[in-house]
Formats: sequence, C-alpha cells, structure tokens
Amino acid sequence: MIARRPHLLWLLVPFVLYLGVLPFANRVRPVVLGLPFLFFWLLCATLLTPLCVWLAHRGDRKRSARKRSARKGPGPEGSDPGRSTRERPERAA
Repeated sequence: MIARRPHLLWLLVPFVLYLGVLPFANRVRPVVLGLPFLFFWLLCATLLTPLCVWLAHRGDRKRSARKRSARKGPGPEGSDPGRSTRERPERAA
C-alpha cells in the first residue's frame, strides 16, 4: 500500500515526533525560548502536525486527480471540447 501511496508517510511524522522521540527529548535542560526542552519539543510537534496532514492530503488529492484524468482518457479525434455539438457552424459570406 505504501508503494502506491507514499504521501501517506507524512502521517507518521507526528506519531514519531510525539512517541518515538519523546524518551530522547525528555529533558528539563536546556531551556529553549524560556521553555524546558520537553515543552518546546511538544510545541514544535504540535505546530508541525497540521503541516504533515496537509501534505498528506495534498498528495492524496493529486493522486485522485491523476486517476480521474486517466479514467476519462482523450476525447474523440476532431472534436473540440470547447464547442458544443448544438452550435451552428458559421456561414461563409
């Protein structure tokens, strides 16, 4: 499944930031921007989560648009998609 939809890997980033790296980031010192490092780490992870979800959504939307355009296929030869079949051709003067 991941081979077909690699953009969904973006959804693993928040999981890794919160749970996977948490034991390594569990420090009171150093202090970053007046916050203990753990609070700063969780704040950054919280701010990055919507970005990761948006990137996954964007990739999924592009994939579905490609599938839709591939399903439609090219129109019949000689047809103009901008012209309706009900329009009358112009008369020569």
